[in-house]
Amino acid sequence: MFAIVGAAGKVGTSTAMVLRQAGHPVRAIVRDVAKAGPLQAIGCEIVQADLQYPDALTQAITGATAVQVIVPPIPTAQDIVDDMHTSINSLVEALSRAQPQLVVAISDYGAHVEEDIGMPSVFHNFEARLREVPIPRVILRSAEHMEGWAPLIPVAIATGTLPSLHHPLTVRFPTISAHDLGIISADLLRRPNLTDGEQLVQAEGPRRYSANDVAMAIGALIGKPVAAVELPRPAWQETLEKIASPSTASLLVDLYDAHNRGQVDAEPNTGEMRYGTTALIDALRPLISAA
Repeated sequence: MFAIVGAAGKVGTSTAMVLRQAGHPVRAIVRDVAKAGPLQAIGCEIVQADLQYPDALTQAITGATAVQVIVPPIPTAQDIVDDMHTSINSLVEALSRAQPQLVVAISDYGAHVEEDIGMPSVFHNFEARLREVPIPRVILRSAEHMEGWAPLIPVAIATGTLPSLHHPLTVRFPTISAHDLGIISADLLRRPNLTDGEQLVQAEGPRRYSANDVAMAIGALIGKPVAAVELPRPAWQETLEKIASPSTASLLVDLYDAHNRGQVDAEPNTGEMRYGTTALIDALRPLISAA
C-alpha cells in the first residue's frame, strides 16, 4: 500500500495515477474530499486528514508500506513560515508513530543552503526534522514548477507582457512540470534497494528556460507575441501582496532574490539527478485553456 499525503495536488495526483496504472493500491490522503473525485475515479482509497493534525495523519498513513509527503504552502496564511512548520512537526510526529518502511519527501532546490533564502529555507528545516525519524527516506528536491506561471498567464493574454521576478530575463533557470515530478516520485516509492539511511534525488526538466523563453512559449500558444518584462525590485512586495498574504509575499521576495543570485539550484556534486521529459510549452498548454 502506498500513501500519498496531499494527493489532490498536482504532484500527488500524478504520483497516484502512475501507481494506479501499475496496479498498486493507493491511499490518497486529502484535506478536502470535494477535490478527491479524480483520485476516486482511478481507484484510490480516499482518506481525509489535515496536515496539521498529527492524530488524524497518523491514522491515515498507518499500514502503508511507503509514504509520499509534501508540505504545500498556503499563500493566504497570515504567518506562512509558522504554518508550514506546524505542518512539518505534525508530519514528523505522524511518521514517527506510523513507521512506514520508506518515506519520499518532496523538497526544494536550494534547501541545502545554510543561510535564510526564503521558501527553500523552510524545506531546509523540513529535511532536518525528517532526519530525526529512523525511517529510510528519499529526499526529492524539485526545481521550480512550470505550472507556477499560471497566475500570470491572464496578464500575458490581456496585455502582451509577462511580468517576471527572474532577473535578468535571459538567464535560464531550472524548472520541471509537476506531472514529471510525480512520475519520478512514483518510481522512487517503488525503489527496492533502500533499506536504511537517506538518499538525495534532485529533479528538473529536460532543459532550462529563461523568462524570455516562458513569454515566447505563451505567445506561441495564444497566437500573438508576448514579451517578458522585469518587474522592478521595489514593486515586488506590493505586487505579491495582491495575491498572497504579506508574510508569503516576503518569503517569495527572499526566494527570488536568492534565485537571481544563483542560489536556488541543485546541490552540486551530490545525490542523483533525474530529468523530466515535459517541455515548457506542453506544461503551459492546459494552463492557457484554463485561463
